[in-house]
Amino acid sequence: MSDAEWAVVRDAMPVPGWLEGHGGQPESYCHRQMVDAVRYLVAGGITWRAMPADFPAWDRVYAFFRRWRDKGLVTEFHDRLRGRVREAAGRDPEPTAGIIDAQSVKAAASVPAATRGFDGGKKVNGRERRIVVDTLGLLLTVMVTAASVTDRDAGQTLLARLSERHWRVTRVWADGGYTGRLVDFARGVLRVALTVVKRSDDTSGFTVLPKRWLVERTSAWLMHSRRPPGPVLPACRTETLTRGWRASAPSLVRQGRRVARPVPRPPEHGGPRSAVQRSWPGRRCC
Repeated sequence: MSDAEWAVVRDAMPVPGWLEGHGGQPESYCHRQMVDAVRYLVAGGITWRAMPADFPAWDRVYAFFRRWRDKGLVTEFHDRLRGRVREAAGRDPEPTAGIIDAQSVKAAASVPAATRGFDGGKKVNGRERRIVVDTLGLLLTVMVTAASVTDRDAGQTLLARLSERHWRVTRVWADGGYTGRLVDFARGVLRVALTVVKRSDDTSGFTVLPKRWLVERTSAWLMHSRRPPGPVLPACRTETLTRGWRASAPSLVRQGRRVARPVPRPPEHGGPRSAVQRSWPGRRCC
């Protein structure tokens, strides 16, 4: 990543527990090297053991990623960057509206049968990724299910997660698959107005639908990455587990680039640091 992007990303990263008096030891690797290594793996579609020698050892990078994933630090990091992107665009850090959509992908033979299914509408045997984005196309919530799960059943769980994490969201746009009792559930239980944006019957050919194009664009952005570290994106095809990096790595990369655009290029040392960062030996190379 560039120096301008790192100056923004560094301030949004969670502070280690040992700096706040919760015990533990200082980390021996620079976080910038670790983040760059994960980004290289995501963009290149390589395995962990194929990490180039220019980065730290692959097992150290994987341990860094796994620790952050299991402790929820990836989600916290992602939400902080999303808030900064929204502020840079003149929006409130917390969204009040979202758009939901699903995308089915084929699964490899190594994927267990218990976590895969057949989508009769799209003729796909595999898994289905369901996401909710805000009006800027930034990721809010992700859920991966078997392709056989209907939009109404999965949408109930996904909207419940969305309401729990983003309680200010009061309106969600969706396609025709999220109708019926799901609309009543969202209005009566979650206090969310679920609005279905349908395609006109007299329309032929490709047509950009209001609001729905935002989530379609986000899906296209996410598919640019070859191997996310978790079954959130194209890795649905090969990953064994359905849990993973809920705040996907491609979304983190795109948000970091977007929020760094208006920031002027910092000095060679990486820009001013806070008192905590100056006293952190683990970041002395950053």
